[in-house]
Amino acid sequence: MSGKSVHEPSETAGGDPKHAVRATRSAGRKMRSLLLDAASPLFRERGLSGASITDIAAAADAFPSQITYYFRTKEALFVECACRDLLYLARATEQAALKARTPRDYTHALAETVTASDSIAFFAEALTLTRRRQDLAPLVERTIERLHSEGARAYASQVERHGWRSLRAPDESSRRFWAVAIGVILEGYAMGRSPEELCAEMLRVLGEQAKSAGDTARLRLVDERDPSNNSNEEG
Repeated sequence: MSGKSVHEPSETAGGDPKHAVRATRSAGRKMRSLLLDAASPLFRERGLSGASITDIAAAADAFPSQITYYFRTKEALFVECACRDLLYLARATEQAALKARTPRDYTHALAETVTASDSIAFFAEALTLTRRRQDLAPLVERTIERLHSEGARAYASQVERHGWRSLRAPDESSRRFWAVAIGVILEGYAMGRSPEELCAEMLRVLGEQAKSAGDTARLRLVDERDPSNNSNEEG
């Protein structure tokens, strides 16, 4: 490449400082996104050590210096790619489960979507990396919290929408689902299991998440119960 990169912010006409700041921020967000888009498949294919900053910059039609400017290090870029991909997977998982009409179909759609992707294995590599690079841990922590909070919201919405009776509080269900997904997928990858086998194992471990309620039954979430109610209706 020669001259000014097409991704570098251009000078803003009119001399409006506020407009210039907005334009610069917008260009920065776009550049970061382009670098993440280019780096993610390279990291997945080659790993952290196999994907060079030069290769990533070339794939993004950018300069290597832009990677260090926006992400400081290749390790930080790797972790951010893995975190972003995990959240993308969570969003795709929620979308895939929207068509479910029964608790069983809902859980199956979640498990099938998660096990068809390598995003969790990618994220696990980032987790291992942050054990040695604690400066990158806050991004992982924020990603996990967002994963659980958005998962709980999506699950509670489905329960309310269909009138199901959840066997656990939404937050507990979300955390349990992702803990099982990470454990089953990492174990399965190590043993060479197929996505179908991973899905079957996830369904076995998760078991029943909710029960369909009758037309006249009132929706009950676990955390909505009266503490004084000592009935054993859930068995």
